[in-house]
Amino acid sequence: MRIPLVKPDTCITKPSGAKSKRALRAIGTTIDTMNHSLATSITSLSSSETALLIRKKELSPVEVVHAYVERISRVEPMLHAFASLPLDQVLAEARRAETAIMLNDEVAPLLGVPITVKSCIDVAGLPCAAGSRLRRGCIAREDATIVARLRRAGAIILGTTSTPEMLMAYHTENDISGRTNNPWKLDRSAGGSSGGEAAAIAAGMSAGGIGSDGGGSIRVPAHFCGICGLKPTPGVIPATGHYPPGYGPFAFTGVLGPMARTVADLRLLLNIMSGYDRGDPASSSAPLESMSVDEAKALQVGYYDDDGYSPVTPEVRAAIQISATILADAGFVLQPFRPGELDKARELWANIFVDAGASLVRAAIKGREQEVSDGLKDFLNFAAGRPPLTADLLLNTLIERDQLRIGMSAAMEQFPILLAPVCSVAAFKHEDAGWGESHAADYQRTMSYCQHYNLLGNPAVVVPVAQSPEGLPIGVQVIGRPYRENEILAVAEILQSACGRKEPHL
Repeated sequence: MRIPLVKPDTCITKPSGAKSKRALRAIGTTIDTMNHSLATSITSLSSSETALLIRKKELSPVEVVHAYVERISRVEPMLHAFASLPLDQVLAEARRAETAIMLNDEVAPLLGVPITVKSCIDVAGLPCAAGSRLRRGCIAREDATIVARLRRAGAIILGTTSTPEMLMAYHTENDISGRTNNPWKLDRSAGGSSGGEAAAIAAGMSAGGIGSDGGGSIRVPAHFCGICGLKPTPGVIPATGHYPPGYGPFAFTGVLGPMARTVADLRLLLNIMSGYDRGDPASSSAPLESMSVDEAKALQVGYYDDDGYSPVTPEVRAAIQISATILADAGFVLQPFRPGELDKARELWANIFVDAGASLVRAAIKGREQEVSDGLKDFLNFAAGRPPLTADLLLNTLIERDQLRIGMSAAMEQFPILLAPVCSVAAFKHEDAGWGESHAADYQRTMSYCQHYNLLGNPAVVVPVAQSPEGLPIGVQVIGRPYRENEILAVAEILQSACGRKEPHL
């Protein structure tokens, strides 16, 4: 199918508001009419399904790219998920992929599959602003390690996606590309800080993507937008090329990880991106192992729907019960269990993410404090109200963190798998977002269920299992032992198989 895509040398860095809509309408005028139902059928496929159809020559990479651009031109004006769209480059890559298929070259596992990348991760030639006007002129000179690995696997980098400024919020809004809306309900947040990524994937504007997670930033947007997301063990996927860099205590609290519509896609992306890289101080060469469903059933599961700090809504509690029932029916042995380390883990996480993170932000914006967004000011004001981070406090935080990890490892010998909420609520309204008790959706309280496992270093995967009365997706968190991503992915795949896939109506 021949469809002219865009004029030559087109690369759009997304503006906000009316300018964004005009830019996307301009894209639309350069596309010959493509049947909307055909485009929707293509863009609803998973990464794995798309790759298989391309390998079988039942879909062409150019046809796939046209379908995604058609979808973006219709849906993006409502969502504001993208930070940049290098359309000329995308079409050129699609044509190269099509040539490789026609010449019967050895086909890479993601050949022709459009992938998006969170805009705090380097993609050569594209802005890496991380939602900040202070970084608006920062253009990546080379691909981050995982972006290079995706390209080698044949993926087409469709564009980069929006974040809150400097990633310091669970709600995606910034002064460059505006507010990202939830594709299920536009007055709701897509989450953060990988909110643009989650919205793009959920809305069929991307076949899969890459986020980062220092306190739930992959898992919360996945939960809010009804997709799957994996926070791996620190070091399994190298964070080289991420802003801010993962040095010091941030090396073991923050990670990069895949986001997609299916658990199978998470596994595919994980296998491509994992492996040692010298640019990441936490990088590991631990091998990834596979696990069958039957093998997974030998793992005892502990589950809880209350962390003792942040009570959940009835629909979040129901999602845990649904998940426990599905696993029990599948043959798992389950038992109510809440780890005893959670309260302390939450406190120690805040010492690193909030206090140490605020120190880095203050240094980065020094002399330009009035130029930052209201969201970043909210974070800094919240951090300023906490006790100062002293050298003794940071040292004790690191020591106590290791002690907690030892205790958690012992507990998970009995319960290798844990089921828990992702956060205490479904997607909140935009105006409720913020740090501190003055906000209806106080991040420190509503998001505690994710923060524990950044401090402790456990891998965790989110899979959607239910919906709220308003029709918003509800996910659950499957948590495992370090370097046992194969175990949690196997359990998550059982849950997704039982619950099926649902998509927003846009």
